[in-house]
Amino acid sequence: MNNTILRKTVIALAGLTFSGAVAAGPPAAAMAAPSTPAQPAVTQVAEKPTAHEVAAKPADKPGKDKLMPHGVQGEQSSIPLSGEQVANSKAIIAATKKAGMDERAAVVAIATSLQESKLENLGHLGDTNDHDSQGLFQQRPSSGWGSVEQITDPEYSTTAFLSALKRVDGWHDMPLTEAAQAVQVSAYPFHYAQWETQAANLVADHWNS
Repeated sequence: MNNTILRKTVIALAGLTFSGAVAAGPPAAAMAAPSTPAQPAVTQVAEKPTAHEVAAKPADKPGKDKLMPHGVQGEQSSIPLSGEQVANSKAIIAATKKAGMDERAAVVAIATSLQESKLENLGHLGDTNDHDSQGLFQQRPSSGWGSVEQITDPEYSTTAFLSALKRVDGWHDMPLTEAAQAVQVSAYPFHYAQWETQAANLVADHWNS
């Protein structure tokens, strides 16, 4: 009888131990690290340039059809330019734009200034002056171009030159030297032609800068 009771007790204890092991299984499995869900693929989209980036892109240079529509006449000359001379060419371009005139007008104006003053804003040179001629275009106060102060101001002198050029009938269809001579009435009417290439290069470089 005692043996029978002992065997039942051992079996009962074994059953409890087995049940406890099974019951302990799920919580342990539940604590395992969950699997990481797959991430969706990211598609790279090319960014469009901003308005600032578009504005910062330099514009194309004016073509030869605008700068030298009639080609050049005769042998061409060129001189090295200082920073001041380049600044004067830029001032001529700025005044041309302000006057509502085109790249060809700027080429005519710069070529004229290259011949008259080598793009230097000259004051009175004493005995070497052509009478009272001064400024970028060697304009004369005594001929009605303005006061000394006015004609030695690059914007004023350029505007005065262009105003006279506008009054030349058909100037846009003339070779450069004829258009310049119609304004300047020089003793050397064909000397303007030699500066057309350098003038066109200056306008090409700085018209859109």
